[in-house]
Amino acid sequence: MEEIIRSLTGKKIDVNCGHSALFRGENLGYANGVLTVKDEYGKTVFIDATRIIAVTEVSEASSRPGFVG
Repeated sequence: MEEIIRSLTGKKIDVNCGHSALFRGENLGYANGVLTVKDEYGKTVFIDATRIIAVTEVSEASSRPGFVG
């Protein structure tokens, strides 16, 4: 898991820590068993890597505003 997290440094990710604990933000790095993520509000979140169940890179689908006909 550590290698995967490191390979996603600088990318926007979703981090699942179980139940309803889901974090989304930019992966700032991984060190000493702690993943550091900056969320969409600019807050820095420190996540214990032993609690991580899944990590997914976020794909930003292009949004097309308007009515669907």
